[in-house]
Amino acid sequence: MTAARTPWWAWAWPVLAALVMALTFVTGASGWMAAFAGAVLIAAVFAAVYHAEVVAHRTGEPFGTLVLAVAVTIIEVALIVAVMISAPAEKAGLARDTVFAAVMITCNGIVGLCLLWGGARHHEQGFQVYGASAALAVLAALTVLTLVLPNVSTTAPGPVFSTPQLVFAGLVSIVLYGAFVFIQTVRHRDYFLLVEGQEEAHAPPPSGRTAAISAVLLLVALVAVVGLAKAITPIVEIGVERLEVPKAVVGIIIAGLVLLPEGLAAARAARANRLQTSLNLALGSALASIGLTIPAVGTVSILLHQPLELGLGEKDQVLLGLTLLVGVITLGTGRTTVLQGIVHLVIFAVFIFFAVVP
Repeated sequence: MTAARTPWWAWAWPVLAALVMALTFVTGASGWMAAFAGAVLIAAVFAAVYHAEVVAHRTGEPFGTLVLAVAVTIIEVALIVAVMISAPAEKAGLARDTVFAAVMITCNGIVGLCLLWGGARHHEQGFQVYGASAALAVLAALTVLTLVLPNVSTTAPGPVFSTPQLVFAGLVSIVLYGAFVFIQTVRHRDYFLLVEGQEEAHAPPPSGRTAAISAVLLLVALVAVVGLAKAITPIVEIGVERLEVPKAVVGIIIAGLVLLPEGLAAARAARANRLQTSLNLALGSALASIGLTIPAVGTVSILLHQPLELGLGEKDQVLLGLTLLVGVITLGTGRTTVLQGIVHLVIFAVFIFFAVVP
């Protein structure tokens, strides 16, 4: 990972993915082209993980994980906004479904996989409990204020905010996420560093030139991942309709595709006994997904007068509450085993099952 020369596949796959993305926009994605685009998307994910690790190794924690989380989320927001603009009436709840899916995938799917895989390999793993507690506190506030509060506000009917409420919710999201990033990178950076015994023992950091090349290729790979995900979304929607499952499943699939690079990077870190890096990626991604998406889609909704539904249904509110409660318990001691991983993965399985069979 830290060699001076970048492997051929690490630059070839992002370039190929970008070319295929451009081709799908011209010819469309159907049949064999959709299958090929899916395969190239997976290759681009592996390339993105490689370049993210190079950048993270150069910048150090927690900046490296922050780079990947924010980069993925910004492009995810662009994807959501593009889909919203193309079909405003039909996609009024897409932002809510995608953001909620991102929270469940990161906090239960990715965290659960990391705890299970890391615990199976290393029996017990440690992390900075202060960092995890800070992330969970901000996550609880963000999710409840943006995804639950719309259901009980009375100015606007239904699971929506009025325009002043939407502006306020966007400002609150930016303030909370900005405060967390400040704590993570400046004021209490030590809360998010590897605990003793988890220091990386590999080669010295890559050169600035190598890191810069990886940063550019990381951006290309992430844009290609999201672009290909958008290209194959119509095929996914057709499949969802034929299977007669709820439309919210589309949001889950979009979030899953976009979060593939982070999920794979987090799992590899847990396997290498760097659980702190895994949690930085997972919880940071969940926070970025809400903190950046809500202001962006809120602005689009106000400027273009498009409908925007943010309030979760009763079933999803229960699952969100359970996720936050279990997260506080399992990540409240600074030590984890496979048991915590199994619990989170079971909640994730319940989320997927009841999304398909509500």
